[in-house]
Amino acid sequence: MALIKFLTDSAADIPADLARELGIQVLHFPIAMEAGEIQDGVDYQPEEFYRVLVKEKRIPTHAQLTPFMFEKCYQQAYDEGYTDLIYMAINAKGSATYCNALQARESFYEENPKAREKFTITVIDAGTYTMAYGWAVIQGARMAAAGERLDKIEAFMRDWIAHARILFVPLDLRFAKKSGRVSAAAAFMGDALGLKPIMTFENGESKVLTKVRGEKNVVPTIVSLCQKNRKRNTPYFLVRADNPEMAGKLRGACIQELKAEPELEYFIGGVIAVNAGPNLIGMIYREK
Repeated sequence: MALIKFLTDSAADIPADLARELGIQVLHFPIAMEAGEIQDGVDYQPEEFYRVLVKEKRIPTHAQLTPFMFEKCYQQAYDEGYTDLIYMAINAKGSATYCNALQARESFYEENPKAREKFTITVIDAGTYTMAYGWAVIQGARMAAAGERLDKIEAFMRDWIAHARILFVPLDLRFAKKSGRVSAAAAFMGDALGLKPIMTFENGESKVLTKVRGEKNVVPTIVSLCQKNRKRNTPYFLVRADNPEMAGKLRGACIQELKAEPELEYFIGGVIAVNAGPNLIGMIYREK
C-alpha cells in the first residue's frame, strides 16, 4: 500500500491548521524585508504582515527555495518510510523553485540509488498561484487518507490545476506594477482614471481580462465572470487581504448570485501580497 507524503510551498496559501490536520508539509519562502529576512507564514500571520508591508519603503522580495531544502525533505520522507512524495510547486514561470525541486530529485537518487525502486518523487508545476494549487494538495491529502490509489490522486491534482481559474483585483496598483503584473504605464493610467484591472493567469502568465471604473463595479464584474465560466456544483474560494469591506461585499454577492457558500475564505500569504499588494480581493473556481 502506498504511503504518500504531500509537499508544497507557502505560496499555495494553505491555512496552517489545515496543513497540520492533513499532514501536508509546507516549505516557507524567505522574504527580504528592510529589517531582515523573514519566513513567509512563520514569523508573521497574514494580517500582521499586511500592516508591516505597507510601511516598507521598498516593496519586499522573496527568494526561491533551494535544491538543498528539497533534498532534505526527500531524505526525511524516505527515511520515514514513505513510498511516494508529491510536490506541487509554485508557477515555474514566476520562480526557479520548480527547477530546483527537479534538480534535488536527481541529486537525491544519486545519493540513494536504491531509493529509485522504493520511493517515487513526483514534482508538478502548478502553473499558477495561491489556492488554485493549494486546493489540489488539500484534496490529494484527503483522498490519500481515504485510501484512494496514487494514480487517481495524481490525476485529480493535475486535472484541478488545469481547470482552476483565479480572478483577482489589485485595488492598489503600485505592488502589481513593481512585480510586473501590470505595466507601469497601465498602472499610471489606471490610477489616474480610477480603473481597476480584473486579472487572471493563463499558461502561467498574468493577464488583464477587463478593466472597470471605480471600486463599485469590481464585485459585480468578478461575480458575473464567474457565473459565465464556473462549472456548476463545484467549490469556489474567496481570496481576501486587508480590505474587509470589499471582501464582505464579494462574499455577499457570491452567496446571493451563486446560491452557495464558499468552500473556503482565506487570507493571502506574504509571497502573494508582495506581488499583488495587500489591498485586493479575488476568487478561485473550476472552469467548465
